[in-house]
Amino acid sequence: MTRTGSNLTPRTIVAAASGNVLEWYDFTVYGFLAPTIALHFFPSENKLAAILSAFAVLAVGYAARPVGSVIFGHIGDRIGRKPALILSVLLMGAGSLAIAMLPTYEQIGITAAILLVTIRVVQGISVAGEYTASGVLLVEQAGLGHKARAGAWIAFAMMWGCVLGSAVPAGLSSILTEQQMSDWGWRIPFALGAAVAIFSAVLRRHLKETLSDSARDFAGSPVWQSLKNHFGLIFQMVLLLIPTAVIYFVIYVYAVSFLSAEPGFSSARALDITTANLIVMALFVPICGWAADRFGLRPVFLVSAIGTFLLVGPCWWLMHREEILPVFVGQFGLTLTSTAGWALSITALTLMAPAHLRCSVVALGYNFCLAIFGGTTPMVATYLVHRTGDDYAPVYYVVLATALSVLVIWRLPALIRQAGAADVSRRHDKTEPA
Repeated sequence: MTRTGSNLTPRTIVAAASGNVLEWYDFTVYGFLAPTIALHFFPSENKLAAILSAFAVLAVGYAARPVGSVIFGHIGDRIGRKPALILSVLLMGAGSLAIAMLPTYEQIGITAAILLVTIRVVQGISVAGEYTASGVLLVEQAGLGHKARAGAWIAFAMMWGCVLGSAVPAGLSSILTEQQMSDWGWRIPFALGAAVAIFSAVLRRHLKETLSDSARDFAGSPVWQSLKNHFGLIFQMVLLLIPTAVIYFVIYVYAVSFLSAEPGFSSARALDITTANLIVMALFVPICGWAADRFGLRPVFLVSAIGTFLLVGPCWWLMHREEILPVFVGQFGLTLTSTAGWALSITALTLMAPAHLRCSVVALGYNFCLAIFGGTTPMVATYLVHRTGDDYAPVYYVVLATALSVLVIWRLPALIRQAGAADVSRRHDKTEPA
């Protein structure tokens, strides 16, 4: 068994993964502060309408990701992984700084809401290549038998971004009064995001490029070739990732909103519970990577899916209790069942994709899923519960998402073999166009 290549040093891992801290820090902060943001940018006598508007802006940021897939997929597959990573993190950081300085509806009227939407669109475009390009770079550099652990570092960084995204607002809520937090305290987390972007960009200047010269020689748009020749593969990637996106946003974004509305649960308390479980998820990610390298991707994915089917109902019931401990345990159970999806998704997608179109195919599959099923989940869950009057509507959504993913999980070994065979064939026929 080949050991991980010498190029995969701790510095390489930190540089590649650091942008994911910012990406998920920023989007988690926005999700957790959505009720406050709603008051400042979408004032309405109907509290539900205001919160739905704030969540809609979250969804818009994710909806912009397919556009970013086109831009950063081309950069990653034709210019290089490294330029894509530096550009994406700088744009994301600029967006965070802009939100921190953005005037409110009370100051400039509807222009404030328009500017907020614009910023989220730019950020959505910029992060489209972040998670995928950084994951592709690490998995490509890792040796055989180490690829799942290499990809897991991206999820590990992502989780700590989520931890910081909940811990920073929670800490500020403990230090500042509720009025101070509403007036100006909510801006501080976004300003800190800009500082993370600068740190990440400096580190990434020293990354080693993994895009081969032969891949640069292929003619035509890599995104167009991906959609034309590998649309079925991209669709299967979306199905594989649906429960990963849906469960995360149900238990960590939507749940914070309904917990905060429960008697005896302040926003700070809800954030404390969520932060603790995000730390659990972050620590569990490397274990999932080790297990996948030891036993294979499919077995670990299947264990996660079966756990979700068995636990989602009971865990959701616990999360609707009035005591802190049952709520924590309920979220903890769903945290464990969903961690494998995040830990292994970037490795699975990278190995499923043809090497010369890897950034484009992976970015399209990942970002289409997040755009359709990720950013929209809090809004969909809020609407379903309000429309049906059934607090368990999100559970049915999770079960359906998990069932769809199992169809692809079972075919994972075959999909990975097909990608490898296609690459071998292409290397023997250099005249074949992309």
